[in-house]
Amino acid sequence: MFRPCIDLHEGKVKQIVGGTLSDVGVGLRTNFISERPAEWYADLYRQDALAGGHVILLGPGNEEAARRALAAYPQGLHVGGGIRLENAAAWLDAGASHVIVTSWVFREGQIDWQRLAALVALIGKQRLVLDLSCRRRGDEYYVVTDRWQTFTQEILSARLLETLAKSCQEFLIHAADVEGLCRGIDLPLVERLSHWTPIPTTYAGGAKSLEDLETVSQISEGRVDLTIGSALDIFGGTGVRYQDAVGFNRARRPAPTS
Repeated sequence: MFRPCIDLHEGKVKQIVGGTLSDVGVGLRTNFISERPAEWYADLYRQDALAGGHVILLGPGNEEAARRALAAYPQGLHVGGGIRLENAAAWLDAGASHVIVTSWVFREGQIDWQRLAALVALIGKQRLVLDLSCRRRGDEYYVVTDRWQTFTQEILSARLLETLAKSCQEFLIHAADVEGLCRGIDLPLVERLSHWTPIPTTYAGGAKSLEDLETVSQISEGRVDLTIGSALDIFGGTGVRYQDAVGFNRARRPAPTS
């Protein structure tokens, strides 16, 4: 299925080449900067009944825009970026259906199991999405944090996903090496996720056509969803019409029972 997104940078909806994002902003490559506010996209997704999209705060200065988006589509969006124990509940109160947590549950390159347990105790696993975005080294995919710049010691594997699935409702996994490039999905990563993940998982990174959406759906037998960003016409792209992605979901949505 297609999952929508709202990526926020400096308070604006943008599409950024993921591997160029850093704290200092040097070398940042931006594919698209929208003239429309975040809530316009949120309301569009609400009208088209696209649940489970993610609002990502890429650095400071995005809180107000994120709150407007959540208010436009209450309980319809996940929110991530700077989420930690101290503010997770507040984002849920602001209208997020789930919070997405990445860097905060890692310490010194490893998962901090005490932090994760504390977060689950506070909000419950059913409201938590773990972001295990990754970059490739050799034949392995390492989880990366701090805007995808810092390699952790954690390698994506069936065992890791099975263990973490006990503490969250879903996984969100960006293939940071291809994020924003519109050159196609990281097929080996999608294939591994399709075999490994025991819970709903959303893959993001590189999607360039509706065929990518069909491929992910077929390979995973519906277990892995796909986020399409820069290729969408609503983000200035030419590879995928937004309405076609919406139509893909509608065609696969179960018919209502009588």
